[in-house]
Amino acid sequence: MLTTQEAANIINVSRPFLVQLLERGVIPYHKVDTHRRIRYDDLMPYKENVGSARRQAMDDLVAQAQTIGMGYD
Repeated sequence: MLTTQEAANIINVSRPFLVQLLERGVIPYHKVDTHRRIRYDDLMPYKENVGSARRQAMDDLVAQAQTIGMGYD
């Protein structure tokens, strides 16, 4: 189980942004008293999905740059 700060560090976002993801149900979490706890196994699929989306976006930008002649020869 991870604290919100530990989870935010792993996925490289701010703790308030992570809390928003938790509250919207994007990442599952459990409450221990008043503290949110995130399972590592619940966090990693989010990290992988975001990484995959970033790579796809970068590939799309590279393809567009090459189409209009902005790439390296």
